[in-house]
Amino acid sequence: MRNFTVLMLLCLGTFAFPQKFSKEEKNLILAGDIKTALPIYQTDQEQQHKVLLNQSEEISPKDKNLPILIERMRLALAATGGGVGIAAPQVGINRRVVLVQRFDKPNAPVEYFINPKITWWSELLNKSPEGDLSIETFRGDFYRSYSIRLEYYDLNNKKHEEMVEGFTAVIFQHEIDHLFGILISDKQEKEKDLKVNEVKVYKKSKY
Repeated sequence: MRNFTVLMLLCLGTFAFPQKFSKEEKNLILAGDIKTALPIYQTDQEQQHKVLLNQSEEISPKDKNLPILIERMRLALAATGGGVGIAAPQVGINRRVVLVQRFDKPNAPVEYFINPKITWWSELLNKSPEGDLSIETFRGDFYRSYSIRLEYYDLNNKKHEEMVEGFTAVIFQHEIDHLFGILISDKQEKEKDLKVNEVKVYKKSKY
C-alpha cells in the first residue's frame, strides 16, 4: 500500500508541475545562430499550421533554454516591423509563453509572460481590427473584453497578477488564444452570428 501511495504521489507530481523542454524543442530553439530570430510559422504551410492548432503546455520558468526562446521570439517580433505580440506556437514551440507590447506603460516596452492565464474577463467589450503574424493576408474585426485579470510567471519563477485594459488587453487575449490553438480566422467563423448590444460610450455634444 505504501509503494502504491508513493507511486501515486510521483504521478501527481508529474502533472502538477510544468515540465522542461523536450529534446525536439531544444533542437528547434537552439537551431542555427541563437542570436537571431526564429522563423514565424504560417498557416499556408501544412505542418506549421498543425503546430499552430495544437494546445500548448506549461513550461518550467527555470528551464535554461527559456531565456533563449524568449529572446529569439523578441527578435522575430521586431523583424515584423509592426507586430505587437507573439506566442511560442508561432515559432514552432507549443509552450505557454507570449510576448506583448505594453502600450499601457511608458515607452510601450515588449515584455514576456510565462504560463499566462486570464482569470477574469470584463463583460464590457471592445470591437477592433486584428491581424496575425501567422496569417499574412487576413484581417478582421473582433470583440474582446475591455479589461482582464492576468496571472503569469517570470524567469525567477515568481508569480504575478495584474489588471490590464484597453488595447493591451486585446493583445493579451489574442496571444493567449494562440496557446489554445485558436486562430483569428477560425474565431471569425465561430463568431459570425454573435449578437452584441452596442453602447455608444461617447456622444456628440449639442453645443
